[in-house]
Amino acid sequence: MSDIDKIKKLRQSTGAGFKDCNLALKESSGDLEKAVEILRVKGIAKATKKMSRNASEGVIILSSDKNKSSLLEVNCETDFVAKNEDFINFVKELSEINNNCLSDFDKLNKSIMQNKKSVSENLVSLIAKIGEKITIGRMKTLEKNNSENFTYQHTIIKDNVAKLGVIVSLEYKEKTDEIEIFGKHLSMHVAASNPLVITEDKLEKETIDKELELISEELKNSGKPEEIAKKITMGRINKFKQENSLLSQDWVMEPKKKVKNVLSELNNKSINIKEFVRFKIGE
Repeated sequence: MSDIDKIKKLRQSTGAGFKDCNLALKESSGDLEKAVEILRVKGIAKATKKMSRNASEGVIILSSDKNKSSLLEVNCETDFVAKNEDFINFVKELSEINNNCLSDFDKLNKSIMQNKKSVSENLVSLIAKIGEKITIGRMKTLEKNNSENFTYQHTIIKDNVAKLGVIVSLEYKEKTDEIEIFGKHLSMHVAASNPLVITEDKLEKETIDKELELISEELKNSGKPEEIAKKITMGRINKFKQENSLLSQDWVMEPKKKVKNVLSELNNKSINIKEFVRFKIGE
């Protein structure tokens, strides 16, 4: 059997990548059984096989320091694993590293953890130990450049590990108790209302076009005259823009008001919503 055929057979039986199979065969002097054992011991075979499965559960981890705040999503297959102690310890350390890396995926993967192994090596070992697919998902860091970050977490599993996380960045000239309360309430509002953008003009054309397509499809067989259908379409699009833009949303704490109304009523007129990020498992 040629070397290439051995690699193909090893890949088929273990699910490991070409490079890992090639190295294992060299280490075993071409012995397929020994190569399989080498991959098994390293956790590569088991971990790689798991990666073809669906990982729709997981956690959102929040980490902050005086200069920045970060959200990190780590996915797994079951909620049971999302509460596993080894998994929790891994994601908590990973989140601190991610905050230091400013959510740079490549830097994060190459970073060395407390056990002197890289993040990618520890991820493979954890998958092999737990027996589920585990992946690093979305990540975002908001730096405090003349601003302050306010955070909120929902469905907390342990400490800074939850199912939903929000960071809102506010700019202002002078800190007051009123701003502190508004910042906390705004982060809760974002968690509940899930806006896409701060203002309507920031909605991407692709997003609006997709919504238009859905509305048109719904009205296609309604039998309504063209002019009526156009008015209905415009009305729904305007409502879509309002419901998905933070400033024009109904304020969760007082639904009769819009977020922009609450903002304008604050005594501190210098306050500005700079940016926000919201991650929820399953979305």
